[in-house]
Amino acid sequence: MKIAVASPPLPKSVDDGLFWINKLVNDAAKENAEIICFPESFIPGYPLEEYEVEQCSPEKLQQALNRASVIAAEHNMAIILPMDWYDEGKFLNVAFVISKTGEILGYQSKNQLDPSEDNRWVPGTERHIFEVNGLKLGITICHEGFRYPESVRWAALRNAKVVFHPHCTGSNVQGRKLTEWGDKNNPYYEKAIMMRAMENMIYVASSNYAMDYPESASSLISPDGTCLAHAEYEKPGVFVYDINPDLATGLLAKRFKPANYA
Repeated sequence: MKIAVASPPLPKSVDDGLFWINKLVNDAAKENAEIICFPESFIPGYPLEEYEVEQCSPEKLQQALNRASVIAAEHNMAIILPMDWYDEGKFLNVAFVISKTGEILGYQSKNQLDPSEDNRWVPGTERHIFEVNGLKLGITICHEGFRYPESVRWAALRNAKVVFHPHCTGSNVQGRKLTEWGDKNNPYYEKAIMMRAMENMIYVASSNYAMDYPESASSLISPDGTCLAHAEYEKPGVFVYDINPDLATGLLAKRFKPANYA
């Protein structure tokens, strides 16, 4: 299965975000990708201190989701779309899964918030496995994938072949320029994603924004921990890679003996 990992810029508005969704889905469709993942809170955009996010009503967010569903159907491609979302009075950080026909299959909420996010979102409480074109997948959002290995192992134990990891690390105003993926002097993020893949023996597809000072690149990691593909630092775009789901055995995850740590 060919999967795509997007690296768009921080959107200037919801409409700008929808422009980038359409553009990158179209680019990935030219390479016959079946599913594409966007970065954390892509609609309306992750609320970095330096960045003014468009304020959105529940109705505006629903309209954006509806438009993304049309884009998915037009390009015959599933989309993992991270968004802000209102559900039963709670303001959540979620990632929707949209099928290639435009059907909303559900969402995964961010259940382990970064401490800096406690005053913005309410943490979710449930985890889900999704199936797209016969591929079982899980989702872990940013901080919980970097800092809470359990969020990935949960999916691996339920036969997910890929865990998608939308995130946001970096800045457009300050930081250090990265030049080599996984370099020992880079922030820990890329190394953490490598570990999530190899400690569970599944694929991990991690999507970050294209920023002037990114702290990680959008990446695809194999079940043995090899970086199969990654985005070019700072450059908006999308890459497509043909994975072999049979290689994602989840063996090490399934050998875990939780009773030994009770």
